[in-house]
This record gives sequence, structure tokens and C-alpha cells, in this order.
Amino acid sequence: MPIICRDDDVEPYNIIPLHNDLNSDHPSLRFPEIRASFSALRTVNDLRLPPRWKPHMDLLDWLSLFFGFQNDNVRNQREHLILHLANAQMRLSPPPDTIDFLDSTVLRSFRKNLLRNYSSWCSYLAVKPNVWLSDLPNANSDHRRELLYVSLYLLIWGESANLRFIPECICYIFHHMAMDLNKILQNQQNDDGYNYEPSFHPQNGFLESVVKPIYETVRFEAEVSSGNGTAPHSKWRNYDDINEYFWTKRCFEKLKWPIDVGSSFFVGKRVGKTGFVERRSFWNLFRSFDRLWVMLILFLQAAVIVGWKDRSYPWHVLKDRDVQVRLLTVFFTWSALRFFQSLLDIVMQWRLVSRETKMLGVRMMLKSIVAAGWIVVFAYFYSKIWSRRNHDKKWSDEADKRLMTFVKVAFAFVIPEFLALALFILPWVRNFMENKNWRIFYMLSWWFQGRTYVGRGLRQGLVDNIKYTLFWVVVLSSKFSFSYFLQIQPMIAPSRAVLDLKDVDYYWHDFFHKGNVFALGLLWLPVVLIYLMDIQIWYSIYSSLVGASVGLFAHLGEIRSMQQLKLRFQFFATAVLFNLIPEEQLLNAGGTLSSKFKDAIRRMKLRYGLGQPYKKLESNQAEAKKFSLLWNEIISSFREEDVISDKEVELLELPNNTWNIRVIRWPCFLLCNELLLALSQAKELVDSNDRRLWRKICKHEFRRCAVIEAYDCIKHLLLEIIRPGSEEHSIVTVLFQEIDHSLEIGKFTKVFKTTALPLLHGKLIKLVELLNKGKKDTNQLVNTLQALYEISIRDFYKEKKNNEQLKEDGLAPQNPASSDVLLFENAIRFPDTMNENFYRQIRRLHTILTSRDSMQNIPINLEARRRIAFFSNSLFMNMPHAPQVEKMMAFSVLTPYYSEEVIYSKEQLRTGNEDGISTLYFLQTIYEDEWKNFMERMRREGMMKDSDIWTDKLRELRSWASYRGQTLSRTIRGMMYYYKALKLLAFLDSAFELEIREGSHELVSSNQDSSDSFNSQRSPPSSGASSTASLFKGHDYGTALMKFTYVIACQIYGTQKARKDPHADEILYLMKNNEALRVAYVDEVCTGRDKKEYYSVLVKYDQQLEREVEIYRVKLPGPLKLGEGKPENQNHAIIFTRGDAVQTIDMNQDNYFEEALKMRNLLEEYKHYYGIRKPTILGVREHIFTGFVSSLAWFMSAQETSFVTLGQRVLANPLKIRMHYGHPDVFDRFWFITRGGISKASRVINISEDIFAGFNCTLRGGNVTHHEYIQVGKGRDVGLNQISMFEAKVASGNGEQVLSRDVYRLGHRLDFFRMLSFFYTTVGFFFNTMMVVLTVYAFLWGRLLLALSGVEAAMESNSNNNKALGIILNQQFIVQIGLFTALPMIVENSIEHGFLLAVWDFLTMQLQLSSVFYTFSMGTRSHFFGRTILHGGAKYRATGRGFVVEHKSFAENYRLYARSHFVKAIELGLILTIYASHSVVATNTFVYLAMTISSWFLVVSWIMAPFVFNPSGFDWLKTVYDFDDFMNWIWYHGRVFAKAEESWEKWWYEEQDHLRVTGFWGKVMEIILDLRFFIFQYGIVYQLDIAAGSTSIAVYLISWIYVFVVFGIYVVVAYARNAYDAKYHIYYRLVQAVVIVLAILVIVALLEFTEFKFMDLFTSLLAFIPTGWGMLLIAQVFRPFLQHTIIWDGVVSLSRLYDILFGIIVMAPVAILSWLPGFQAMQTRILFNEAFCRGLQIFQMVTGKKSPS
Repeated sequence: MPIICRDDDVEPYNIIPLHNDLNSDHPSLRFPEIRASFSALRTVNDLRLPPRWKPHMDLLDWLSLFFGFQNDNVRNQREHLILHLANAQMRLSPPPDTIDFLDSTVLRSFRKNLLRNYSSWCSYLAVKPNVWLSDLPNANSDHRRELLYVSLYLLIWGESANLRFIPECICYIFHHMAMDLNKILQNQQNDDGYNYEPSFHPQNGFLESVVKPIYETVRFEAEVSSGNGTAPHSKWRNYDDINEYFWTKRCFEKLKWPIDVGSSFFVGKRVGKTGFVERRSFWNLFRSFDRLWVMLILFLQAAVIVGWKDRSYPWHVLKDRDVQVRLLTVFFTWSALRFFQSLLDIVMQWRLVSRETKMLGVRMMLKSIVAAGWIVVFAYFYSKIWSRRNHDKKWSDEADKRLMTFVKVAFAFVIPEFLALALFILPWVRNFMENKNWRIFYMLSWWFQGRTYVGRGLRQGLVDNIKYTLFWVVVLSSKFSFSYFLQIQPMIAPSRAVLDLKDVDYYWHDFFHKGNVFALGLLWLPVVLIYLMDIQIWYSIYSSLVGASVGLFAHLGEIRSMQQLKLRFQFFATAVLFNLIPEEQLLNAGGTLSSKFKDAIRRMKLRYGLGQPYKKLESNQAEAKKFSLLWNEIISSFREEDVISDKEVELLELPNNTWNIRVIRWPCFLLCNELLLALSQAKELVDSNDRRLWRKICKHEFRRCAVIEAYDCIKHLLLEIIRPGSEEHSIVTVLFQEIDHSLEIGKFTKVFKTTALPLLHGKLIKLVELLNKGKKDTNQLVNTLQALYEISIRDFYKEKKNNEQLKEDGLAPQNPASSDVLLFENAIRFPDTMNENFYRQIRRLHTILTSRDSMQNIPINLEARRRIAFFSNSLFMNMPHAPQVEKMMAFSVLTPYYSEEVIYSKEQLRTGNEDGISTLYFLQTIYEDEWKNFMERMRREGMMKDSDIWTDKLRELRSWASYRGQTLSRTIRGMMYYYKALKLLAFLDSAFELEIREGSHELVSSNQDSSDSFNSQRSPPSSGASSTASLFKGHDYGTALMKFTYVIACQIYGTQKARKDPHADEILYLMKNNEALRVAYVDEVCTGRDKKEYYSVLVKYDQQLEREVEIYRVKLPGPLKLGEGKPENQNHAIIFTRGDAVQTIDMNQDNYFEEALKMRNLLEEYKHYYGIRKPTILGVREHIFTGFVSSLAWFMSAQETSFVTLGQRVLANPLKIRMHYGHPDVFDRFWFITRGGISKASRVINISEDIFAGFNCTLRGGNVTHHEYIQVGKGRDVGLNQISMFEAKVASGNGEQVLSRDVYRLGHRLDFFRMLSFFYTTVGFFFNTMMVVLTVYAFLWGRLLLALSGVEAAMESNSNNNKALGIILNQQFIVQIGLFTALPMIVENSIEHGFLLAVWDFLTMQLQLSSVFYTFSMGTRSHFFGRTILHGGAKYRATGRGFVVEHKSFAENYRLYARSHFVKAIELGLILTIYASHSVVATNTFVYLAMTISSWFLVVSWIMAPFVFNPSGFDWLKTVYDFDDFMNWIWYHGRVFAKAEESWEKWWYEEQDHLRVTGFWGKVMEIILDLRFFIFQYGIVYQLDIAAGSTSIAVYLISWIYVFVVFGIYVVVAYARNAYDAKYHIYYRLVQAVVIVLAILVIVALLEFTEFKFMDLFTSLLAFIPTGWGMLLIAQVFRPFLQHTIIWDGVVSLSRLYDILFGIIVMAPVAILSWLPGFQAMQTRILFNEAFCRGLQIFQMVTGKKSPS
């Protein structure tokens, strides 16, 4: 079956070859820990041997033969287990006495860790665990039995396929198989001759007998019951339902063991939902977060009661006894809300009640009865208070007594709240009660919450409690103060005025005789909506401030630029060694208080530059070498990535000490200008003594180093180029001896003139320049040396010497004959031209001697500067110490991949878009400097002319382009930096000083031989090949392999290979060049007619065999994808990952070598407590690398950056509610694989699969932290259509989350303040965004109805209500234009880049219309979030990851945004227009604008954004073509299988898909919402002149005749067209003529005999067009009934006309702006401003005028 046949002689292996009794020379096998683990697995000894046993087998084979596990599963888990145990033993501190044997503590801690969830499950179900081992610390451990248990669990897990999403099902299986195992072992001990046999067939017995039946049930539910995800969630069991079946004891009774396939569990009909029913309703938000809504509603009620008294301050009002009593009505509301909650529970969850869950039904009914009882009790006691008060006409003692009785009753009502408060203050008591499965605790809590396995013991420690409580107390105080004084109180006076209105002159037929109450409702509605959502604004403000404080205390943003790095570089060098190089730690010294204190002191010294820690570097050569190796490797990786040039490498690198230089040779960019400054100091202090002058110079460390290095280099250089043994050599030697001597005795300034130094300096520069020339001119060189000699002898010495004295001192030639020839003429020897090292030193010396520039802009590349600044800053932040690589935690990286781009092909790079711009040209322009660096590197690697790039260097070119897109090759290159970093760090850990010296010498020479870190013979940069590759001994290579694995889950790689897809070849190429890379895929093998078998396969590239080899092939029970694709893909590959941690990396991510160096520090975080728990997910910061492609990409990346930095920082600390929001978080691998995996996969409900890992983690008692000293790159969508699809996906995902059990449980199980944090940072954010849009609707509809009804005219005298509404509108506007997204951005930018730059960025964004973008994306989020909750229809939307510089057609924009933005904007625009023409307020233009400016802004943004942010959006020719294309699309009558892109009708049907899957209440809500379009007609017909001022209902009813007549005429004309248009055209024209004549006659008659005016025609259009649209929307809801009737054709053709109308309305402003001159240029400027700043010739690109590249 395997596609790639295995060699008989060599069994392929994954990481370590275990097949040959470890008789291999593989470097990993040198570790005694591997051998110890291997031999422990071999201790079969006296176990009863199963049939087919062979001598070389081990304990896993023994289990396999008894239980029927697959061979490759056994091989996979063998390596998994051995690697883990070996790694764990390596980490032991102190190390065990005998390293050749597996340590019992390692095994025991692994077993407890792996089986912790199983033990907890057993405890929860009150079942005795089948792990018969003692957990006491001093108990004798049975090694072999312990190994058998962990091996059994891993083998079950490794073969469970989709059941890995059902962790408690795996517990159930393990429980029974461990029982079988115990029976086998017990038989053996009893030795009674009876041999127990498990009931599995040996060949794949476990898969067939255990996994497959349960898998088939899951499959039946997912594919059949759910209708492939279209059925309501309440109708079928998802992964969670099946898992929760195992949370009750009925699983033991029903399923039995061996599994009873006849059980009702498998049938799929009789077992309903378990644990929770997901019902589609907005009430889920109330159910899940009832405590929040109760608080808001009760405060609103109380505030209105207090505010109604209309005094300035509430505390004055509260002295009034009447108000006090009225305030008690909040208890009515509270009890009513409880009753409502209990009814909701019954309605939503009745499907859970069955014979087995009777008590659940009883509790739900009891809760309703009790809640209703409280309402009655409160009503009785409250009425008694007022009856007494009214009887006594005052507050008598008896009335007060009754009041006290009511208060006592109320106290009884709130006792549960007091209890909750007490448990909140004592969180450990609550945790103890919830975690202990004692019956008494269960009985006490039965009334308040159902018993579930998850969501217990979620309370945080006291300190964390206090922190987030304080945060929320401040937020809520601000919100409620603001709400009372600025929202509610200003509304009281207008409310009274409205209620007091008498004899209102209504313009229409008034249905409500108490119309004032209706008007009051319309006034209050927008106020209440904003009141309910504005906590989001306050949260945003305070979280920004707190995030900034936490960031500042974490020392973020201290080094923002190269200038700041230069000031701290010597401390940075020490910080690198302090953080990245492990110290020789004493045993157990890590945790002592004194060591922590010393550590803190050292960090303080480093951070604030106290003392001179870098002096140690100078004294300790090995330390300096380690730093230089690390730094140079970072610089060389920058060069490999082409972000710096060869010249910049020389300026940035730290060269090796080759010329006997006495100081650290700091990088050139630090020493620039320092020598010249020292010379000017020497010139100024001409009369000073040595000590003073030297002290002055030594104030600047780099100046001191520059002076010493320059002197030592010149000395070495002169002695190098003058032939040894010659007279000249001895003269120069003597001269330097005299200088050295004078310096030693402190008499330099006494002996020599410092004024002569500039003369020497000038000649030395000339000398160096001559030596650096390719062609040497001996005469000039001799002359220069002669001149140097003359200055030294004649001008340098203070004391003049004659020739005799000079000869005597050895400073002149002794031989008289030598005067015939010039001095130095015969004494020069040129160094070898191939000696690159010599010339590199010469260039460095030249830089030190000549540079006057401060080199602020080195490196030129902004990305290189940002990376260096972030890396250097991060080393001054708090991070754990790095352990040695051997002692670090092992980890894996997992990337799910489907069919995205791997490497760009030649065609993709060359092919231009419609404007003639190719991808390569775009990249060359955007990354101009990187392109130059790349070409420089190619020339150095042997490319003769630039055109060769398309032939000889094509592979490098494709890679270069791919590393700048969002491709798989970029992700792989980034992740393989981990491997490269680990090899380097392992070398530094284990190498001795001599090896490091040699290593750095080799490193330098290898750098210099090729003038870079890799040459043309080496593999391309993606291979992670490094300049240190030649240094690594096998030991380092073996260590790195054991600590890191990279698995890519290429789900369809097998299919791609079969169909010869180029993607498969590219993946193979990447495997070939990355030895730690593995590819996991699902292989489908046909076994017969219509039958397939499925396998999880792992492959790698074998370097010896030079081909791809298959390592493991594990059979699956059936097709992989039963739920959402991505989590299923991750789940199938996770069995091939290794290590204690797994980092989830998406396909659009990148990594950096310098960040990879910090990974072992990050993994140490698992050992530290954060609060009362250790972390289970380590959150990692992201850098968005797509921010400069266009202004849109910048807005998106700025928004995203503020969330992944400041947002998540606050969520982790102090709020303790950070979840997992996608990648690149690091998971505690064994914690997650035993609790359901790293994502959830149920169809549709888990469409945002990542965040459910965070929910699951929090519910199961995990802890998510956030760490900002390490970052990973991430790409984001860059075009408006891509961004909108992404936001639609996220918003739909949040809509589905609202229905989920996870959100419900978190809403109930978290304490009140963490629940608030949870709500406002997940679904609440989207809900509140929607509330903002609803506020606009409520406000505009409210004003329109008031204006059309005539109430507004009556109210006009009262201007107070406009004050309150003004505040409401300001709040709504602030949210709408994205200011509360912008605040975190400004704050975060201020911390990391400085306040002024942050403000400048913000202003630039505003000028580039970011507010338009944020308003538009708010509409996207609201539409898809609301629609998903109402109707469902959430789906995965592939956004594509390309570069967007092409123009999107009008038709494409219309398809995407017609329903979500355009139609809504047209509706709001219509309301605003009608309001302007019919409102008395609108007569004052200023008042009208002030009230409606934000709404107009929203309308314009929603209509214009897709064109403003569309390249060439206002190009006149393109606009004309776009309109033609749009009309062709609308009228397309093509084939049946046309796509939505081709046919309007197909698109129109697709837009209604959500109505097909929605439920009954969804349809009802849709109809209710659609009825609003009939209001236009109702309001406007009474305003027509033909109505003659009548307010009779007959006016409205008669207006409907017009609607039906128009519809009738339309049907007649349509019928005539269909019947006569082709053959009898004259009849068709006749019908048209009759219709026109009749219409004219009717209009004339109306003008003559009624009050009808010609303007009524146009006014009535505003009434009847919306009515028609409303009817069409309602018809779509009734589609199942209408589709097969004649009406439906009319609906379709009328809808087409409406879409043409909407298209023309949207197109009109675009066409006008396109026609006006200058708009296109301005739009291009707005869209590509950032690129302009970087020299992008976008004008050429967008207009296709390419430069001749």
C-alpha cells in the first residue's frame, strides 16, 4: 500500500534510529539517556509472552500483540516515548547517580502528568482508577507497570484519529484497557494456569473493534444528521455532545466493555444532545451573561427613578423616603429577570431532559416556580407599604415597619449573591469546593448550577483577584457616573415635556391614542442602546492606560532606534551573554531567594548601565568570542535575507581579533567619528599631561577602543607590509617601541607633539587607500611611507634630533650606501591578493580613520533596524535564564497547510496584471534596497550579468520573491531558524575556549572566503545552512534534532503527488533542504470498487538515499474531515510531533533567527507560577509584516498590532482572561493532547477553531500567559476585499460562539469581573459594534417617525432633548470612526516608538481616510455577526494571501458589499433625505448637520470605501468599462451551472442561502425587520398634496391600490415582452403605448379633479420604492412556498431591477468623481502614501508605465 517502497536493508526512521538495537553512529545515540530509556522498554523479563512474540521486541510490541495496535503506531509511539523520557532525564537537576538507567522520578512525573485528566475523570465519576500504582513520594515504583500504563495511553491516543477531539472517550477506553492489562498482569502473578485474553482481533483489532464504532457514530452525526452542517445545531450531536456522554455514569451502563455496538449510543436517533443544546437566538447573550444585563438594567431603572426628581445630585434625592421606596422596585425587575432567565433555560434546553436526566427537568421547573413566587411575594409586600402610606397620608411608623419587612424579604432574596461575594473574596474556598467531588458540595451547589466536568475551580489567586477587581471597579464607576449625569439626567426634562404634550396635531392616522408614550420610546431607544454598549468604550480607554503601564514596567520600548542601541551597546553585549548563554549553575541554586535577589541586581545594573559589566568581556576572551559568534551569526542571517548589504555587514559585524588588538573590536558603526573626536581632543589639550588627556578619551568607551584599535592596527599593518629583516623594519619597530615606552611611563605628551597627529592621520589615510586599491602603485606607496617617516622623525618628536642621534637611537639607516636609494623602496612586500581577511581589516581601519558620519541610518533597511532594536530591547526585559540546550524542554512546530502557494513560479513572477504590473516588478519596487542587496549577493556568487537571474539563478530569484509573500517557503525558512539557533547554542554550550576561538576563526574565514555566510556551492538560504555549519560536532547536531521537530500537515500532499502538482515538487525541495522538516499527509488508497482506506502518513527526505522516504503509515477509521478542515488537519498530524511543547504556526507567518535564540528562555516559563497556576499556553507577540504595502494594509496591521501587543498584554495581566487567538502561541503539549487537542473541530459552531482551544484551556483550569520579549512575524490581508472577507469570517465565528456551550459555561463559571473581561473582549466586542449600528438606525428611524407624525413639530420648543441626543451621537460617532480602536494603537505606538511619532502616525492615518475604513469594517462586522446569530450560514472564507495592486471591478465590489453595506447605506441615506425635507428641525441647517453629520459620514463611508480603497477606483475609462461589465453581469442569461461571478441570478440565490438554513424564529424576525420598509409609505402618503391634509386610515389603504396597479402593469408588460417581443414586436409596442397613454390620462385626471401636484409623483417614489423592496425581502423568506408559482418569476425580475437601481445609485458618485480631474491622482496618493515615502513609483505601476527593468 505505501506509495514509496522501503528499502529492505534500511528501515527509515524519524529522528533517532531505534530499529537496529541502537547500533548506529547517529549522533543522538551518543546520549546515555536515550540508551537508558531504550533499555527500560526492553525489560520484558518474566511477562507472559503473547503469540507471535520475537526476541527483539519490547513492551510496546507486547501491548500491541495483546491489544491489536498497528505496527507503525507502535513505532511512532516508541520513538515518542523514548525521546520524551530521555529529554526529561537530561533535564533532571541534580542529575541522577546512574545515567545509564531510567530514573524513577522521571517516569512517575510523566505518568502523573499524562494521566492527570484520566485520574480527574475517575474522581468526578466516583470510579476507582485502573492504574494500580502508589502516588506516595517514597513508595517503591514498579517501573515496568508504569511504563506499560503510559505506553498503553499513548498507543490508544496515537490510533484514535478523530476521537482525539473526545478526550473523556479516550479516558473511557483507557480505563477498560488498563483493566484488561491489570488482568493479564494479575494472571501472571497468580499463575493459576488461566490466561486472560483481551477481546480484540489481533490484526488492527483496536482500530476495528474500539475506534471504528465510535468514529462511525461521529461520522453519521456530522454527515447525515447535520446535513453536512446545514441542520440546526440542536438536531445533531457534535464532538462535544459525544464527549459529554462520557461525563456521566450511563456510559458504563450503556456502552459496556467490550463495546456493545447495539447500544442506543450508536444508533444516532435515541440519544439526544448531552450537556447543552445550541439554539440560534440573540437571547443566548442574555442567558450566558445574565449577571451583566441584570446589573445594567437595574442601574438604568434606579437612575431613572432617582433622576426623575430632577435635582442636580443623586445623593440629595436619596434622602427622600418616596424615592427610597420606589427604588425597591428594582427587586421586582430583578425577580422578573430571574423568571425570564428560567423560562429561557426551559425553552433552550428542553431537549436535554430524558429518562436519565429527570432531575435536570425538575430543577428547571422548580427554578421557574420559585422565580415566579418571588415576583408575587415582592408585589404583596410592596403593595402593603403603599396602601399604609396612602392610608396614613405620610410615612408613619407602621409604614416604616412594613418597609423594613420588605427589606428583610429582599435580603432573603439576595442571600445567594452574598454567598457568591464571600466565595469571591475567598477564592481558594470556592476552588476547593468545586474541585473536590464530595457529595455534600454537589448537593449544596445543585440549585445554582448543573454539574459539569469542566468549569470547576476557575478562581484565581487573591492578588490577581484584587488587580482585576480594581480595574473593573474604576471602569464601572466611570461608566455609571457618565451614564447618570450625561445620558440619563439630561433626558428627564425632555421626557416630561413629551408626556405633557397636549393636543398634538398629528400628520398621519394616529393608532396610538397615547402617542406621547410611543414618542417617548423613540426618544429613549438610542439612549438606552448606547447606555448598554458604552462599557466597551470605557474598557477601551482604561485597558489602553493599564496596558501602557504594564508595558512600561516590562521595559518595552526602551531601545527604539539604532541611536539608542549605540548608547547601550556595551551593556547589550553583556545582556546577550546574561540571557542567552547559560551560566554554570550550582545544584538547586536556581530557586533560592539569594540567587533571585542577585539576579535582580544584575538585571538592574545591565538595564540602567550601572558599573561597567562590559569590562568583563575584555578580560574574558571566551565571553567576547561567544558574543561575537552570536552577533555575527545574526548579522549573517540578515545578509542571507538580503535586508543588509555586504558593506553594511562589514559595518555591523564584530570581527575576530586577528592583529593582536588589545580591546574588543566593536562593530564599525559604533566607532565611527570617534577617532576624529579623540584627535581633536588631543589637539585642544595640547599642554595637558597624559593622564588628563587619556581620562578625557576614556569617558567614551567606544572612543577608547577606537584609539587603541587604530594604533594597534597601524602598528601591525606597517610591520606586515615592510619586509622583516630589513633596516626599515627595525626602524619602524624602534619607533613603536619608543611610543609604547612613553605611554607606559605616562610621558607621551612630554616626548611627542600631539599637534603632529593630524598630519600623521592624513598620511595614514592615504597609505590605507593605496593598499586597498586593486592595482598597487609601489612608487606612491614608497612616497607615502617616506612622508610618514619624515613627519614621525621631524615633526612628531618635541626634541629635535640630528642624523647622528637618529642613527644612534636606531631611527635612521645605519648603512651609508642606503642613502643612494629611497628609504622603503626595497623593503615593501604586498600581501597576497587572495587574502580576503587582510583586505577586510584594511577596509575596517579605513572606516575608523575616515568616518565623520555618525551612521544613524545604518542599516538603511527599516525592517533590519526594527528587528535589531526589538531584539536588543528584549534582552533588557525580564525573561527566564536560558538552560543549556541539553537541559531545555523539547518542542515541535506544527503548521497546517492545504494548497496555498509554496514558492512562486517563474510564470507567476513574470505575468503582469491588467495594468501590466508583474509580481516581481511590484516586489522590486516595494523592496528596492533588498532587491539591490540580492543582486549584489548573486554577483558575488558568480552571476556574470543581470539577465542570468532568469536562468542560472532562477531558483534563488523565486525564493527571494517567495520570502516576501505569504508563502509556505517563507514560513518554513522562519521556523527552521529554531534548528539553526539550537545547533549554534548547543555548540556554544559544549565548546571549550579553544574550540570557540577556533570556531570564530573558522567562522570569520568562512565568511571571508565567500565574503558572506554562504557561497554558491551551498544550499539556498531556506536550508537554514549557516556559517557555523562546519563547526558543529555530531553532538550539537544530535542535541538539536532531539529538541526540535517541524511537522507540516499537508493534508492533500498525497493527492498532489499523484496528479503531478508542482506544489508537491516544491514541498519535496523544501524537505530536501531542511533536515528537521517532516510532512504529514492523509493518503487515500483504493481497495476495491468505491472503497477507500485512509492513512496518516509521515515522510521526510533521506539525505543518504537522496529521495523521499515514508516513516510511518497509521491507518485511519475513515475519511479525516468530519468537522472543520483546519483542526482536523492539525489533529491528524499531532501524533507525529514531539517534545513537551508545540507551537502552532499558521501558513502566513515568519520567524527571525535572533528571536529563535530566545526560544529556550521562553520554554522555561512553564516552570514559573503565574498567579496560582503554571502556564499551559504561552502567548507570544506578533509583528505584522504586511503593513507597508498600502494604506489599507497599514490600518489593518496597526489595528492588529495593538491587539496582539497591548490588548493581549492586558488580558493576560491583570485581567487573567487571555485566550488563544490563533497563532503563534506555544501549547503545553501533554496537557492539551490529553484534553481534546489544540483546537475544536465541530462543524460550523467551531468555525473559529483557535479560540475554542483558549476556552477549553480556561474551562479545564489551564492558564494562558503573554510574553513580549519574543516575537513571530505574521502576514495580514492587504486589500479591502480580502480584509472584509477576513472580518466576515471572524464576525461569523463570533456569532457561532454566542451559541456555544463554552461561552455559556465561561459566562456562568467565571467570577463576575472576569466574566466582564471575557464578554467585552470576545463576543461582546462584536455585539457592541452591532449596537452602534443599531443606535444609528434607532436614532434615524426615531427622528423620521417623530417628524412624519407631527410630534417633532409639537416638541420643537423643547430643545433640551437635543443635548442628551448630542452626547449619545458623539459617543456613537467616536466608536463609528474607529477612535476606540485608535486609542490602543496610539498608546502602544507611544510606548514603542515615542509619543510624537504615534500622534504623527495617527494624523497621517486620518488624512489617509482611516476613519472611512474603520466605519466600513464596523458595518462588515455588524452585518455578519447579526446575520449569523439570527440565521446561521457561517462558513470558512478563503481570503487569499496575494499582493493587491489590481483594480477590482464594480460588479465584484457590488457582489461583495450590496447586502452588507450598499443597501443599508441607501436606506439610511433615504431616511436622512426624507427627514431633511419633512422635519421642522431641519429648517435650521446647522442643527440638522450637527444631528446627522455622523450618520451622513456612515452613509458615505459605506458606499464609497470600496472605491476609495480600490486602485484606479476613480479612473474614468475603468469606470465606464466597469459599468458595462456590471450591466452584462446583471442581464446574463447563461447556462445552468454559471457561477455567481458570471450570473446575477446565481449570486442572488446565493445571497439568500442563510434563509434556507434559518429556523422558524429566524424567519419571523426577518419578516418583522423587513416590515420597516412599509413605514416610508405610511408616513409619506399623508404628506402628499393629493391627501389634502386628511389623516384618515383610508388614505393609507387607497395608496396600496397604487402599489398593486403598478405591479399589475409590470406583470402585463413583462408578459407582453415574453409573448410578443420576438415574433410579434408590433403587439409589444402597442401594449407599451396603451400603458403610457393610460398613465398620462390618469395623471391629467388627478391634476384636474384632485389636489394632486406634479411633485407628488417624485415624492411618492420615496414611499413606494421602499415598499416594493420590503415585499421582495418578505417574498424571499417565503421562497419555499412561492418558488414553484408564477409569482416567483415576478419576484426575480423585480429584484433584478432593484439591483440595477442600487447599482446606479452607488455608481453615480463614483462616476462623478472619476469625471472630475485630479481625483484619481489624489486617490492613488491616499492609497499608497506609505509606499510613496519609500520611493515607490506607484503611479508608473498603476498606470502600467513600467520602467525598463
